[in-house]
Amino acid sequence: MIVPPDLALQASAFFIVFARVGAVLMLLPVFGEDAIPGRIRLFIAFAMSFALYCLIGEPARAAVQAGAVLPAILVTELITGLAMGMIVKILFFAISMAGSLVSLQIGFSSAVIFDPSQSGQAPILSKLVGIVAALMCMSMQVHHLWLGAIVHSYQTFPIGGMPPMHDFAELAVEAIGRSMTLGISLAAPFLVYGIVFNVALGLAARVAPMIQVFFIAQPLNLLLGLALVITTIGTMLTFFTQTMGDVLQKGW
Repeated sequence: MIVPPDLALQASAFFIVFARVGAVLMLLPVFGEDAIPGRIRLFIAFAMSFALYCLIGEPARAAVQAGAVLPAILVTELITGLAMGMIVKILFFAISMAGSLVSLQIGFSSAVIFDPSQSGQAPILSKLVGIVAALMCMSMQVHHLWLGAIVHSYQTFPIGGMPPMHDFAELAVEAIGRSMTLGISLAAPFLVYGIVFNVALGLAARVAPMIQVFFIAQPLNLLLGLALVITTIGTMLTFFTQTMGDVLQKGW
């Protein structure tokens, strides 16, 4: 068996690439979901790092040849990857937030299911729109932008330097605000529906006190709410996917 003379160099450079790529993939939607076994996620990260090594391996090899301390580089690459992955995950939480608001307005908030991505109980409608949004992102090639952001990050955050924590903190705060705004915007029709429905219910109770409002309200709310969900869910998910793509194309 012939051992390449630069095997140690190539192995060190590969693990530098794996540190950032693996950290990002562990937090990205779809690729890093807790529902996927840890070994499978590790294998995906390893395979993706191997596939991208030919594109982004040169800066890693240059850093090793320059005599950089490998443990220090690995730590900085992990921090950079985790920060990048967390920002994308924060933006993706907008659809889960919208699903929770929709569930609250149409009376589905009590129907909960364990959601690994949120590490706790979540309304079943929130889980449903999260899964469909992930499929929409995959079908509209948004996941290519996620992977492209990893490749371009080596120009913005070169290997060997400490990531700009102040800039990452500002970006995280901006991502949280943008995610909340997007989530409320997606659920806006249901917020209006909830106000109109409850006002109409209150007026009906005042006009006809003998009507058992409670027994009428819940079935009617579910019926009208589900009809509104069926009508608007396509537009809501398409708008969310397009917004995710626009944010990533602008460099978030």
